[in-house]
Amino acid sequence: MIPGEAWNVLHRLRSKGYDVYLVGGCVRDLIMKKTPKDFDIITTADLRQVKDTFSGSAVIVGRRFPICHVYENNSIVEVSSFNTYARGSTSNQIYTSKSPHCSKNDYMRWKNCQGRDFTINGLMFNPYAEKIYDYFGGIEDIKKAKVRTVIPAGTSFQEDCARILRAIRIAARLGFNFPKETAYYVRTLACSVARLDKGRILMEVNYMLAYGSAEASLRLLWRFGLLEHLLPFQAAYFSSNRFKRKDKGTNMLLVLFSKLDSFLAPNRPCHNSLWISILALHEALVRKPCDPLVVATFALALYLGGDMSLALDIGKSINRQHNAEFSELLEPKVWDDQHLLAEVQSLAASMRRALTEMTDEYFVANAMAKIPQAPSSDLVFIPLQAYLKVLKLIECVQHGKKEHGYEPKSDGNIDYHDLSHGTPAEVRNVFTLVVFDTIYPPKMESQHDASS
Repeated sequence: MIPGEAWNVLHRLRSKGYDVYLVGGCVRDLIMKKTPKDFDIITTADLRQVKDTFSGSAVIVGRRFPICHVYENNSIVEVSSFNTYARGSTSNQIYTSKSPHCSKNDYMRWKNCQGRDFTINGLMFNPYAEKIYDYFGGIEDIKKAKVRTVIPAGTSFQEDCARILRAIRIAARLGFNFPKETAYYVRTLACSVARLDKGRILMEVNYMLAYGSAEASLRLLWRFGLLEHLLPFQAAYFSSNRFKRKDKGTNMLLVLFSKLDSFLAPNRPCHNSLWISILALHEALVRKPCDPLVVATFALALYLGGDMSLALDIGKSINRQHNAEFSELLEPKVWDDQHLLAEVQSLAASMRRALTEMTDEYFVANAMAKIPQAPSSDLVFIPLQAYLKVLKLIECVQHGKKEHGYEPKSDGNIDYHDLSHGTPAEVRNVFTLVVFDTIYPPKMESQHDASS
């Protein structure tokens, strides 16, 4: 399960006489027989020696905790050094006490693992000796399905509040729970994540929503009081609908993301423009519920790059039973071309407004004001580039003009390389699949003699 790119880096460093280990989440995932999102290596070489080993294909990045990115076959392998310590970290000073029976190598590994976030990430694997090193009970916590901090949770999250978001992300992806102490401090210190750099917040939210565990992530973000800090429009929706953890598929936002999850995986992510598009569409439907045929025809028009005539023809031929559980969808009616076109373009305009307000500090602050007991905040972390990318998708439908030179995908396959890089045809393709699977669930189609 270890790819060739990781082996190449391991072999090259080892051939220079350095000790090398796989470390962190990839070891956890290998133990659980899951596909790791990426592979991290730690070595006794310092970062300058790592860079020299891979001359021309390695770069040192990061300020607080520098690492080396090694480029192998269009992949990045992250390499850290035992000789590097996080700037500003207190855990090494507070909790380090070397045992007299501890060897130099054991102490080196133990001290590094102690500086990691969670016990299940504090694992090292020597693939040559075929040994796993576990100094903090990580394997036991994997067996118990627990996300537990290495050092006391309050200290850990105050030292690095990004660990709160990582805790949510890991628990969502693995289906794990938090011990009582960890859960208490995730909730108590939730507001501290607003202090993070916007780029870091975007990275963590993208890990939650773009890698196949978006639905579970949204549930945990809401449960622990983080959703209102990160996605206040969506938190306001949860609040107004009196969302309960054990809902039975009536929350359209969660169903949309569960359908998205079905197409993704840790090694098959999507570009952030896709999940931002889904958020904007749903917010538009919350504000103005629509006929399911209007939503379906809008998705078709977006898929076809603004070819409204063809979208209307295909849309009007749909004869499927829609999911009637969602308050965002109205009872279907019969439409003529003129009125259906007007409704589709109105939905596009509403989606555009929702997108704009989601990226405007004034409207974000107003959305938070609608949430009981929510703190005052105007945090916006969606970058301009992603906003413009989604806006371009919407505008061709809003203005009813087919995008010049655009050709939709002609097959039903997903090109995951294109999807991860935000290629418009692939983003439109998967967006339409998600919308159709949400409005017209396959199980309903099998129960209803229909054709598209």
